[in-house]
This record gives sequence, C-alpha cells and structure tokens, in this order.
Amino acid sequence: MKKVFKVIGYVLMGILAVAAAGIIYIQYAFPNVDAAPAITIKKTPALVARGEYLANHVAVCIDCHSTRDWSQFAGPLVPGTHGKGGDRFDQTMGFPGVFYAKNITSDKETGIGSWTDGDIYRAIISGVTKDGDPIFPMMPYGAYSQMSEQDVHAIIAYIRTLKPIKNVVPKSEPDFPFNLILRTMPIKATAKATPVLEDQVSKGKYLLTVAACTDCHSPDKEKYLAGGAEFNLPFGTIRSANISPDKETGIGNWTEDAFVNRFKQNLDPAIADKKVGPDEFNSIMPWRMYAGMKEEDLRAIYQYLRTVEPQKNKVVKYSPAPSKS
Repeated sequence: MKKVFKVIGYVLMGILAVAAAGIIYIQYAFPNVDAAPAITIKKTPALVARGEYLANHVAVCIDCHSTRDWSQFAGPLVPGTHGKGGDRFDQTMGFPGVFYAKNITSDKETGIGSWTDGDIYRAIISGVTKDGDPIFPMMPYGAYSQMSEQDVHAIIAYIRTLKPIKNVVPKSEPDFPFNLILRTMPIKATAKATPVLEDQVSKGKYLLTVAACTDCHSPDKEKYLAGGAEFNLPFGTIRSANISPDKETGIGNWTEDAFVNRFKQNLDPAIADKKVGPDEFNSIMPWRMYAGMKEEDLRAIYQYLRTVEPQKNKVVKYSPAPSKS
C-alpha cells in the first residue's frame, strides 16, 4: 500500500511540475506578437480630422476611454474627459476579472505620453501595451486589425492631439486562470493596404468591421449579427439587437431612411439630453457618438446589412431587475 501511495505522490508531483512549467511558459512566451514598428506619424490637418471622425463616430475609441454621464440616456461623454480613461468592467457585468480603460491622453506620467507612435499602433491592432502586457479584448483589436494602415495612422494622429489629463488608472486584474488565457489572445497583425471600396456594400462592410459591431451583435459566431449578447446592469439585463435582415426578428423590414434616422435622432436634444434615473432603463450603446457618423456612411452600412444572411433570433431586449422589495 505504501508503494501505491508513493507512486500516486510521484504522479501528482509530476502533474504539478508540468502545470508549473506550462504557466511559466505562457508567462514568458506570450503575448506572441511582433515588436512595435518604428514609425513617426505626421499630424497633418487632414489626417487628424479623419482620426477624430473615426475615433469619435466609427471605431468610437473615445467612448470607453472617457467618462460617460449615466444620468443621461446612453451615457454621453462628460465634457473635458476625452481620453482620460478609467471606465471599469468587472465581474458584476460578466467579465472574468476587473478591467480598466487606459488613459490615452499625452500625459507622460499617467497616460501614453511616453509611448511611441509604434507602441500605439501595436496596441490598436495587436492588443499589447508598450510594456508587453496583453489588453483585454473589450478593446476590439481583432476588428481594428482589419483597419487600413492609413486609418490607424489617422487615429494615432488624432489621439496625439488630446490634451494631457493627469488621471491614474488602476491596473487591470484578470481572474485566474483567465490571466493566463488572456496572454494568448493578442494577435500578430499585419498592416492593411487602403481597401478598395468599389461600392456602398464594400464600404459598409469595412465600416461595420471597423466599428466592431459584431462584438456585441454576434455573440453566437454561428449566427452573424443575430444579436442577443447580455449585459447585466443594476437596473436589469439588456441585450443586443438582431441587426440581420430577417423580417420577423431582425431589421429586414426597415427602410434605409429608417435605419439612418435610428442613429440621427440621437442628435435631437429631446432624446440626447433625456435624464435617466439609476433604476430606469438605459442603453450602453453610445448612440450620440454614432449619431455623428456621416449619413453616407450609415447608408453604406445599411446596404451591406441587406446582403448578409437573415438570422431568425427573437431577442428580448430588456429584462428589468427583480424588485428589491
């Protein structure tokens, strides 16, 4: 019997040794991405303007990296907080740890003022910080890796113009074992040439990709754009809409004008400035930012959506939280 226990002990020690070796390997071998490129981006007025448009109204980088006012519908940005970071995503929202959006202003102590243009470029398309730490894919670098090199440069040029804001953002703390899994998630991304957008459909597909719409609207990768991703918030659970062209459960019956108006209506102060109580329904989708998208771009996205396969998936968009009484 002693011999049996001795063998079991050796086996367990062997398993622990292999596990420890695996953990060490993951810690030092990943993220497995290329070094930051040695690039210097000229902040021409045209490039900065393009970057401002993309960062605020398409890729909406500024959404997570600023402070949002949740006393108003869809949490518009608090003036003067552009890029200061600090937005928190934690276990109460279904995340495997506590994650914070970084300060992306040019403050050298608390922001990215000491980062090179290449460091920012790699972070956007590969998901790795200047120090080599993996970024939680709440920042959709998988989608951003499909962006043209020129558009990535434009966003960097714009970010460099943000006024420095001194704001210390806590370090993200992923839970175990996700902290190991996270290290394997950043990708080796290659620069993309400027896409040939021959028509509205190809342009719409590009814009939808850059906007990372699939991250929320395709939680089931087998059902492209069928919606249903859940977000648990204090007032209840909200779910992403089915934006496939299914006529019963999606937007198949929407006209192009109706689609455009769904966004543009959020420029109306009566909607955009609507006050919302802490226990009332709200939306996490930054409607006011997307409302600033060019009408021609919204129409292109609509045209692309009409070409995708309809997905029958009835989504209950909102379930109120259980009564506290």
